Amino acid sequence: MKSMSKSLAGAALTALLISACSTKPAQPQLTLSGLDPANFETTTDSNKQTHLYTLKNSQGMEVCITNFGGRIVSVMVPDRNGKMTDVVLGFDSVADYQHIPSDFGASIGRYANRINKGQMVIDGDSIQLPLNNFGHCLHGGPTGWQYQVYEGTQTNDSTLQLVMKSPDGDNNFPGNVEAHVTYALTADNAISISYSATTDKTTVINMTNHSYFNLNGDPSKPATDCILYVAADSITPVDNTFMTTGEMMAVAGTPFDFNTPKTIAPSVTDFTNEQVKFGNGFDHNWVLKTKGDISQLAAKLTSPTTGITLEVYTDEPGIQVYTGNFLDGKVKGKKGIAYPQRASVCLETQHYPDSPNKPQWPSTILEPGQTYQSHCIFKFGVEK
Repeated sequence: MKSMSKSLAGAALTALLISACSTKPAQPQLTLSGLDPANFETTTDSNKQTHLYTLKNSQGMEVCITNFGGRIVSVMVPDRNGKMTDVVLGFDSVADYQHIPSDFGASIGRYANRINKGQMVIDGDSIQLPLNNFGHCLHGGPTGWQYQVYEGTQTNDSTLQLVMKSPDGDNNFPGNVEAHVTYALTADNAISISYSATTDKTTVINMTNHSYFNLNGDPSKPATDCILYVAADSITPVDNTFMTTGEMMAVAGTPFDFNTPKTIAPSVTDFTNEQVKFGNGFDHNWVLKTKGDISQLAAKLTSPTTGITLEVYTDEPGIQVYTGNFLDGKVKGKKGIAYPQRASVCLETQHYPDSPNKPQWPSTILEPGQTYQSHCIFKFGVEK
């Protein structure tokens, strides 16, 4: 009896082991937006780990962020019928973010927007930055922070803290800089983004978020039927290389006047206006009337299709409105959808482009002992 019991027990154990070995490992649960977190797990050439972090609030809103470039990957919000809708462009995997050039959702640094010919003078020293956009340095250079890995710590269900330790000489920018980006998803369906940075050598800092918003929830089509409001009486005009001239241009009587909310089309294609022609649409910095008061509405985007609204609040002096002019249908994003021209609207809160070379504008200089700070709020809602 004992030998038979041992035999039966052994057979049962063997069967159990065989069964266990043949069972596939449990797959990570997909996010509400359909992302597979496993597709964001990798080790980069710099031996850093990338991940996908998921933030949620009590209203059912979901925001997915990867520490590769500090990028917002998806934002799920309810439309006027309560249907959860993804309202940002992006990719399904970290590999695509690594290998397909883009700024989708990125935490941009060290310097958002353009620096003229990549040249600036700091403390009497002439500095030459790498050139990566029409002869200028754009978004921190070809290996700006959107292509680097932030250290990520999710402190609770609705908060993610990211840290970038940028060495002296990173894309030729001076100073060892430690920058912090905190994403907080609030109970009233807002994404609060707080930036801070310190340096050990005089440098320049100008950070922003570069999310490509499509409030229609259908990025296979242009988003220019959305209604835009911008609290600004002027823009900083550009030349035909997208570089600011140093002037201010009144928006009154031009396609750039969104003080009264209006549909983005047809103004964005009014190439009879030289500035629209130079920008190939809107790719300009609006000079905000809010004067750094984050309690005042800086901009608002509304989809007549879904009823989804996006309000932007900031303590920055400017906001870059970019209408996805360089999308051309060749890049395929989440769910294999090809992104056509103007499939999105970017609302990048910032200091003005090329401020290091425009002393008449608010300074972007950061000195040792000082702390750079910037705050942006993207608040979502619906209009019936």
